[in-house]
Amino acid sequence: MTLRGLISAFVVASGVIGAHGFAQAPLIDNTGNVENPQPTWETQKQARTFVLGIPAPRGQITDRNGRPFAQSRLSYNLAVSFPTPLNWDDARILSFARQQINLASSFLKRPINLSDEAIINHYKNRGLLPIDIVEDLKPQELGIAQRGLTPNLILRQTYVRIYPNETLAAHIIGYTGREAPLSVRPIENRDLIFSESEGKEGIEQSFDTELKGQQGMLHMTFDADGNKMSERIARPPVPGYNVILTIDEGLQRICEEVLKSESERGAIVVIDPNSGEILAMASNPTFNPNEFVPTVSKTVFDHYANDESAPLFPRAFRSAYPPGSTFKTFVGLAAMETGIITPRTKLSCPTSVSVGNHVFSNWKKVPAGSLNFVGAMEQSCNTWFYQAGLKIGALPIIEYSTALGLGRRTGIPLQGEASGNIPTDDYMMRVHRRTIKNGDVANMSIGQGDILISPLQMAQAMGVLAMGGKFHQTRLVKQVQTIDNKVIAAYPDRLRDEIPISQEINDTLRKALIAVTVGGQGTGHRSKVKGITVAGKTGTAQWGPRTAAWFAGYLPADNPRYAFAAVYEAAAGVKAGGGSHAAPMIGKVFRKVYGEKSKPGDDPAPEPVPVEEVDNSG
Repeated sequence: MTLRGLISAFVVASGVIGAHGFAQAPLIDNTGNVENPQPTWETQKQARTFVLGIPAPRGQITDRNGRPFAQSRLSYNLAVSFPTPLNWDDARILSFARQQINLASSFLKRPINLSDEAIINHYKNRGLLPIDIVEDLKPQELGIAQRGLTPNLILRQTYVRIYPNETLAAHIIGYTGREAPLSVRPIENRDLIFSESEGKEGIEQSFDTELKGQQGMLHMTFDADGNKMSERIARPPVPGYNVILTIDEGLQRICEEVLKSESERGAIVVIDPNSGEILAMASNPTFNPNEFVPTVSKTVFDHYANDESAPLFPRAFRSAYPPGSTFKTFVGLAAMETGIITPRTKLSCPTSVSVGNHVFSNWKKVPAGSLNFVGAMEQSCNTWFYQAGLKIGALPIIEYSTALGLGRRTGIPLQGEASGNIPTDDYMMRVHRRTIKNGDVANMSIGQGDILISPLQMAQAMGVLAMGGKFHQTRLVKQVQTIDNKVIAAYPDRLRDEIPISQEINDTLRKALIAVTVGGQGTGHRSKVKGITVAGKTGTAQWGPRTAAWFAGYLPADNPRYAFAAVYEAAAGVKAGGGSHAAPMIGKVFRKVYGEKSKPGDDPAPEPVPVEEVDNSG
């Protein structure tokens, strides 16, 4: 049902408040206007009129193609309507209410729990409106309830938020919850006839004002003795705006399915590098936002709160990890752009190098000889990058990684986005009471130490490299529009920056990232997609007691359509690598995207895959 249809069904079928004893609502024309309102209340002497608000249905949240992630539906509550005037004592109030509640309980065949305090509090403060005793009747209960209604046991229609895809994109969409209870004080003009929902997380929270719509207006008139004389809709509610995301529902679903099947904890982000649009942003584990509507039960809350895997935590954009060897991509860019290291420069790849009084080791146990940048990336040689980083120093690494958006928020409209961290002298003085030393530079050169990067930032940075330095503003929302498709706000493609990268260096970076996935000693073979060249870099980093295994890059390498980052969080004590755990997730995602057929048990990598070990030197 459309939002306008929800409005019409709500006011026409229920008379706004509910059946039995309330005035028939006026008809609404195709523009949402009231036809021929009857202003009988204005002519009444000594009458008291309440002007009450009618909540509007929230607008939809959809994917880039209009597929709904969040919608509103009509919900039916069973309620008790008290006769006017409201002059009963507590005993009579409770006797009347309990009689109606017992009747409802008998035909619904289930207990209905409502405290005496709640009943009396409602009667004395909001007795002009019905009190809900059963919320959101199930479809099978609705028919039973309709046959058991009395003049004082009525149905009330309200709006309820639903998430038709359940867990899909839950960390992006968020959820709504009921605003504060309405019965804590005496009723006043402009009060709502039932509670509005408000965004509590995600897009629901960030775009709460746009999604909420405009309240309608209900006039209720009472004579001097408190008897109700009339009721009418003075203004129907106006549905909220629709928020259109950049997310592709199909790709989001693929990413979440792969994450769930391949990891207990992790994240995958996919961006269109040509526009900066986020096409998928998946975190695992996840949750079902329907469980939070209209309120979350204690059982559900305790389940999520006590789950050590933190399913409510959006790892894709709110968590930041040490990037490990994926960061070598940016160190190589910085080194070559300084001119101190060129695409033809060769450095040795021994098993270890000494920096001061500390020995920094390579993950391989045998020397690899003399390598240029492409060879060092293919083999992910730590000792090559220690030397390159020490030759150029920390500043170029800091400048280029920061220019690529690492260590700072992308600016997507979701609260709590991780800023990550690229350590500077100021940071080191504040945290470690010293400036950056050579040992810090060595750690930085392989993505260890104090560097932290979110999966979203990593995908963004790889997208900038895919475009040869063109930095398109990362976006999650395409536009906000009315139910009639009139655009209220648009967020078009915008070039945020252009990082000067020479053609030779750009070609060398691309060649190096391809070597990681197709070279004889590459670590990213298991990302292969038939007919598509993948450019990417694996990484494996110590992260407290756990391991963060990465694979990040773009594809197709010669004409990039997707930039991506995947993180596999290994449990404490469990060995995992970017090549063995993260790269296969990306391979599975894009084999599905490109329609490659595979049978259970098929190994997409016919060659042995080297697995980087966690570098513990940091």
